[in-house]
Amino acid sequence: MRDDLNILILSCGTRNKIVQYFKKELDGRGLVIATDCSNLAPALYEADKHFIVPRMNDEGYLDEILSICKENNIKAVLSLIDPELSLLAKHKQDFLDIGTIPIVSDSDVVEMCFDKYEMFKFLVQSGLPTVKSYIDKAEFYSDVEAGIIDYPVFVKPVRGSASINISKVKTKEEVELLFSRFDNLMIQEFMDGTEYGADVYIDLISTEPVAIFIKEKIKMRAGETDKSVSIKDEKLFELINKFVKRTGFKGIIDIDIFKVNGEYYISEVNPRFGGGYPHAYESGVNVPGKIINNVYGKINEDTIGRYDEGIHMMKFNEVAIIK
Repeated sequence: MRDDLNILILSCGTRNKIVQYFKKELDGRGLVIATDCSNLAPALYEADKHFIVPRMNDEGYLDEILSICKENNIKAVLSLIDPELSLLAKHKQDFLDIGTIPIVSDSDVVEMCFDKYEMFKFLVQSGLPTVKSYIDKAEFYSDVEAGIIDYPVFVKPVRGSASINISKVKTKEEVELLFSRFDNLMIQEFMDGTEYGADVYIDLISTEPVAIFIKEKIKMRAGETDKSVSIKDEKLFELINKFVKRTGFKGIIDIDIFKVNGEYYISEVNPRFGGGYPHAYESGVNVPGKIINNVYGKINEDTIGRYDEGIHMMKFNEVAIIK
């Protein structure tokens, strides 16, 4: 194996653990380089080298990232925030042309993940169980009349992340009020059950899912898993496998799932490392190692379900001091 496998992590923010895991897995075979638009992003200081870059929507941002890749012999690049995944996916060829592999699904798949209603339609068309969703209020009210759905429901942006602007509503008046105040909203069934998260890695070469880690969410904070416990369920492994193959994902994704009355329902997908990924890594699901194998041209073996059940994750606050 060559010894120059440098990896670039964009918009690293507070995701210190991800940087640490890549450093550990590279084990001296290359550098982990991180970027952020703020010099107060603590994960920058975990990396072997870091760059403060403009904001993602500033002019010239892409050129700056491409030149960092060229000048630092970057073999793989990934981002930890949603808007940047669209940018990476859309400009995948620009990176490949300079010898850098973007660890991201194709553009059409990424865009579908960010449009919750498009994802809903895809799941329905694929015959996969999902959470009832509406962008047409009249259709929703008619289904309420018919007894197909009932309050409470969630009203949320069609495109949005980190649980921002999500409202649990109990009346038609509340739905009307929100729709009059905000654009591009959707109505989603309230799933009264258990919530799960799945960290899944789809091999970049074989395009087969090679790792699935399932956690039951015990407590959430700002849209991220705060406390969770690892579980295994063959039925859920099969459902995820079927969904992932049908959708054509690549690399690391994070799926939200509900279980109601013994049945699983796929809710939404983040096509990147989820905030709860450290739980998977610490339980033996080594996605950075699999990414490194793929960048070296090696196909990963199938390790689905190879982890221990009953392992709890609890997040807590840490402090970084820089001078």
